[in-house]
Amino acid sequence: MVETKLIWITLLIKLGVAAAVSSALARSRVFRDLLFAEKRTTGQTLGLLAMICIPLSLGVWVRIVVHNFYAADISFETAILLGILLGPTAAAGGACLLALPAVLHGEYLAFPFDVGVAVIAGIFGWFVEREEIWSFSPFVDLSIYQWIRRNLRKPRFDRQILLMILIIGLVIIGSWLARTYPHKLFALPEPTWAIAIAIWACSTMVVGIPLKIWNAVRIEQTLKEQTRLLLEARLDALQRQINPHFLFNTLNSIGSLVRRDPERARELIVKLANILRALLKDHDSYVPFREELNFTEDYLGIEVVRFGTEKLKVVKEIDPLTLELPVPSMLMQPLVENSIKHGLEPRIHGGTITLRSRLQDGRFIIEVEDDGVGMATSSQRSPAMRTGNGIGMRNVRERLEVLFSGAARFNVVSRPGRGTRVTLDMPIDLEQSQPERLPARSSTSA
Repeated sequence: MVETKLIWITLLIKLGVAAAVSSALARSRVFRDLLFAEKRTTGQTLGLLAMICIPLSLGVWVRIVVHNFYAADISFETAILLGILLGPTAAAGGACLLALPAVLHGEYLAFPFDVGVAVIAGIFGWFVEREEIWSFSPFVDLSIYQWIRRNLRKPRFDRQILLMILIIGLVIIGSWLARTYPHKLFALPEPTWAIAIAIWACSTMVVGIPLKIWNAVRIEQTLKEQTRLLLEARLDALQRQINPHFLFNTLNSIGSLVRRDPERARELIVKLANILRALLKDHDSYVPFREELNFTEDYLGIEVVRFGTEKLKVVKEIDPLTLELPVPSMLMQPLVENSIKHGLEPRIHGGTITLRSRLQDGRFIIEVEDDGVGMATSSQRSPAMRTGNGIGMRNVRERLEVLFSGAARFNVVSRPGRGTRVTLDMPIDLEQSQPERLPARSSTSA
């Protein structure tokens, strides 16, 4: 006869085993991709079953081999999980694998019982919305309390409570079979009503704990995907938009140059065509820095003609080792546009924009600096440190945060009357870059 104290300890350890196994599986990217996939091939389903059932079938074997260590066997609860998540057919196959060690030990009812549990849970899963399954709570008392509150206000059919009742009913059936056919099916004894209720609650919680852990991972992945899609939409909007004033002024500049300097007008038309072509084509998340620099140079070339070479100068200090490094597309143009619009346009005599790139301590540094009017703080103190709140700059900063998972830095240093410097600091993989050997630095006035 199993001691009462051992039963209580077993129930506590079972909760820990369920949490440990489900957490370990959740850390596997392959497992997450298979579990949350909308549709799975037969091979993917078999792979998912193997990842879940093989370690837990070893737990059944441990329960048989190690005396009085019953907590490793959570095959019953796993059969229910497989049923509600994967359907009756796949769950029945997993239940066969879970029952195999017990059947080899002489517990011949383990096979039909586990398969039956899996099929019943799978049929239940057909009639339940997926969100109702994922929101199933392992905290039995809270579930019952919330069910009572909901039904007092507005009575309705609650499938979560039905799942709880289903689990408890199957536990009771398993206990009856174990008492009726000793040594043919394993179940913890229920010497008192208190222990019986604890066993029912524990089985419910062992089913709920993995669902809660995996649902948290699912929600996190969903939020990341939504954030990525939002950023892609914003990037697409940024790529495809063009400031109407910029286009109008550019066309005016071309019109004024057609008669007196047709060659310059032709050059301007080519640069504008390059910009429009880049804005209209589909973009990858990353492009070689060379492409990003070419796009920015076309934009600056037009602005130089508009402002005049005496009012707008461009200095480039580009490390050739950085030209083939991947960078997020449309990274520099919003920063350059911000420098011209807010830094140099307010100045009567214009100014200079400096573009820099370099490698430093295994990181890729890009700087856009102007000697314009700068940005004053609310308290008008100098020097000031700002993070950049314009739409273009905010877009760049948020994209860096998401694309590099916080490993990139966006820094703005501005001194009123002396200019602003924006620094982008990104991690790189030097082994993937194949730089073209060019002169180390170039300084030009466009």
